[in-house]
Amino acid sequence: MEKHYRFIFGPLHRSGKTICLFMLMLMASSIAFAQQRVVKGTVTDESNLPLPGVVVTVQSTGKATSTNANGGYQVTVSGADDVIKFSFLGSVPKQVTVGEKNVVNVTMVTDTKQLKDVVVIGYGTASRKDVTGAITSVKADEFNNGVLTTPAELLQGKVAGLNISKSGDPNKPPAAILRGPSTLRDGAAIQPFYVIDGVPGASIDLLAPADIESIDVLKDASSTAIYGSRAANGVIIVTTKRAKSGQTRLTYSAYAAVENVSKNIDVLTGDELRKYLTDNGVPKLSAADDDGSNTNWQKLAERTGYSQNHNLSYGGAGTNSEYGASVNYMKNNGILKNTSLERTIYKGYINQRFFNDRLKLGITLTNSATKNNDIFQSQVLSGILFYLPTVSPFNADGTYKENYTRTGSGPLNPLSLINNNFTKTENNKTLINGFASVDILKGLKFTISGSTQKEQNNVNTYSTSQSGIYVNAGGVAVRSAYTNTSNVLEAYFNYDRTFGQHSLKLLGGYSYQQDRNNDGFGVQTQGFSNDFLTYNFLALSNPTQLSQIVFNQSYISTLRLISFYGRAQYQFADKYLLQASLREDGSSAFGLNNRHGYFPAASAGWKIISEDFMKSVPVVSDLKLRAGYGVSGNSLGFDAFTAQLIYGVPPGGGKFLSNGNIVNPIGPVRNPNPDLKWESTATTNIGLDFGLFNNRLTGSVDYYIKKTSDLITTLQVSTTQYFYQYLTANVGKMKNTGIEVVINAIPVKSQAFTWRTSFNVTHNKNMVESLSQGNLALPYIQTAQLGGKGQSGNYSQIIQPGYALGTFDLWHYMGKNQNGVSTFQKADGSVVASQPLTSDQFIKYDAQPKLIYGWSNSFFYKNFDLNFLVRGVYGNKVLNATLASLNNPADAKLQNIPRFTLGESFKDINAYLISDRFLESGSYLRLDNATFGYTIKPHIQAIKSLRFYASGNNIFIITKYRGVDPEVNIGGLTPGIDNRDFYPKTRTFSLGLTASF
Repeated sequence: MEKHYRFIFGPLHRSGKTICLFMLMLMASSIAFAQQRVVKGTVTDESNLPLPGVVVTVQSTGKATSTNANGGYQVTVSGADDVIKFSFLGSVPKQVTVGEKNVVNVTMVTDTKQLKDVVVIGYGTASRKDVTGAITSVKADEFNNGVLTTPAELLQGKVAGLNISKSGDPNKPPAAILRGPSTLRDGAAIQPFYVIDGVPGASIDLLAPADIESIDVLKDASSTAIYGSRAANGVIIVTTKRAKSGQTRLTYSAYAAVENVSKNIDVLTGDELRKYLTDNGVPKLSAADDDGSNTNWQKLAERTGYSQNHNLSYGGAGTNSEYGASVNYMKNNGILKNTSLERTIYKGYINQRFFNDRLKLGITLTNSATKNNDIFQSQVLSGILFYLPTVSPFNADGTYKENYTRTGSGPLNPLSLINNNFTKTENNKTLINGFASVDILKGLKFTISGSTQKEQNNVNTYSTSQSGIYVNAGGVAVRSAYTNTSNVLEAYFNYDRTFGQHSLKLLGGYSYQQDRNNDGFGVQTQGFSNDFLTYNFLALSNPTQLSQIVFNQSYISTLRLISFYGRAQYQFADKYLLQASLREDGSSAFGLNNRHGYFPAASAGWKIISEDFMKSVPVVSDLKLRAGYGVSGNSLGFDAFTAQLIYGVPPGGGKFLSNGNIVNPIGPVRNPNPDLKWESTATTNIGLDFGLFNNRLTGSVDYYIKKTSDLITTLQVSTTQYFYQYLTANVGKMKNTGIEVVINAIPVKSQAFTWRTSFNVTHNKNMVESLSQGNLALPYIQTAQLGGKGQSGNYSQIIQPGYALGTFDLWHYMGKNQNGVSTFQKADGSVVASQPLTSDQFIKYDAQPKLIYGWSNSFFYKNFDLNFLVRGVYGNKVLNATLASLNNPADAKLQNIPRFTLGESFKDINAYLISDRFLESGSYLRLDNATFGYTIKPHIQAIKSLRFYASGNNIFIITKYRGVDPEVNIGGLTPGIDNRDFYPKTRTFSLGLTASF
């Protein structure tokens, strides 16, 4: 049987195996075919918008496809265990196990970490982990909320070392000081240098806050030196929003806000003042000074301010193009009557790519139209405090009540000052900038960009025939119209290659800028038959004297800046970083002997986290050491004639008769200085960046030494040696040293609830090192001439080597004697109960804060969000000259007094003298902003998201300061002074909406 069996199957053995194998393969293919199936779906973004261009990869086969214009895709999977991978630039990659589903829809989430890791460094970008300088980046979702008149306010309290202070005045931009003062000048000279979408020196007024994507603050000279002679105060680089590839976006945002004065100075009512005078034996006031009224002049001058802001933006990006447009309208009614700011901004851009993205072209057009309404603030702000409350605003016939014979600090009717004197300003700025970028070879790119910015500024002022400032003048009109233009050309090469473990980035470029300013004229005239046309028809004026027609003393200035610059960045093994840059600037603003300057910088970084030994320390997720040194300059605020001999009408020079004609005198008004050059700031910076617990806790520590040389100031010189009595020259050195600490943390992170917190604190010490250079030397410079009764020639601050800028030089208050009279210490140590001499002043304290800090928190629970910002300063002094001037018991019959004075002796004839008695702590802690929001994401394609929010600004403040607010301007030549000109701070509440379609 066995043999027969073999006979039957033996010959069939080979063919049988073949048949069996074929059957097995057929069965396997049938099973595989049965398991394979088509899966399709749609990919959307967080706003439920279809997302084209998403790469969809099947894990088992490695085959990939991309979503179409509607976000749709279709792939073939091998079974229920197969995985589909979704990846898109700027989004968090996602993996989905197919299971039994035939339709897999996916929502991609923006990779915020990836976005936050990119910083702008000037003429390029870099990864945060590769930065070797001190740079702080603030993204749009971290900006401050509220009624903001300039983009600088978006950064308030957010950047270590950057102190931004602002009053409640809608027409006054905030003062920004980065890492302490480094100049003896005011105005533009103290402000950081702005770069907007690559355009250096562009006006910040051209930006709507809602259009800004990110702001990068370059703080040390190793980062700023690439911008040369304009970067000593730091560089703020602003990047505006652009559409993402494959997306079309329509966004509308708006808010409405109400503002009120957060605090008034507590002065006496009319009845309280009458009682005070009666109790102290003062005869009854005359009818001109007391008509039985109880007038609150602060309330009469103030109002509830209503503000609104609307921003509509549209953008899209296709395969080869990007385009967008936006319009922003903002109206901010100030809390003082007849003060307001209204601004409309239009922006449009288009970028196009050609030849497989090797050529890129783009152009952007922006226009900003601003209207300012203002009053004569110096007189009004003083008047609403000092004017007698015993007087009503109007006479019986409706005219304003005035008493021109009354003396004192507030002699004019404040309401009349507001309604009979006004200034209207119209400012239009247009910026056109375009660029072309060509990829020449692999890694080599050439970019050329050009921009032109034109500013038209029209200022119109009118004082009516009822104005108490110009009595019997018949109305005074002032009109001026000036045009400023700025043209910039930038051309540079970028080379970026990686060779094994070596990475090299090179930059080389050329820059040309020409600024033409003050192209216009201004004139003042008076004597109008009525006030109906105000300043609109100057030909109707009837001046009775030639001196009543005044022309503005301005001249056209054309300034040129030509620069060459280069930068090299090297990286080895993703561990060791080196960067060096050099810029040469040639400026026509300075003397013939110093037209050119060189600004070098070098920095290094060590990614300690990339070393092998760090693998044994898993708690540390990031660690990098940075060090850098560089030199940058400050030429801001100068025109083409700063160092030139200029002739004009000398100060106080009146017209005279020459050959029967009345002519203006002509003489030198500025001395030449061929050796004048820009201020130079050298900064040494050492920093450490760290991350712990998988970067749930991150931060940085920076120590810096900032030395400024060739300080520029105007000093008095001998007219036997110079044409004119004042000379602009380099005469000093200043030093700032400080430390900055930043801590960011995510204490709680779950699916439903997240808490993010960030804290920054800065300590800075400022000191003037010298006031001499060459044959020019100053022992000191007296500043802050505040005036006041019997004190018109006194100075309250002094600039002197060894002391900080803003050092107070005051009489030393020694208390009151037995008669209740204020006493003061003289220079010889004796005590007097009379007004001391100016030589008896003492140097004591300064206006520079020891600490500046900010603490922000953000909470997210499902669709709700809450964030708030606490910020403040510590260790500075503020001179409350307002309270000193008000504290005048003996003159209470001429002007009002504060409630503070009720505790003074009526016999104190020295109570008002500005002394260190009124030098108060400027420290404060402020809940600056709190915002509560709710976001709706409807599952419909037409609406991506709706966010509603309520916000409050300046909610409360903790301070010992007795004035309106301790946050006075700490920039410029006279920081830390409150002197009867403080536009009240406001408390703001707003409701807002952001809608994406």
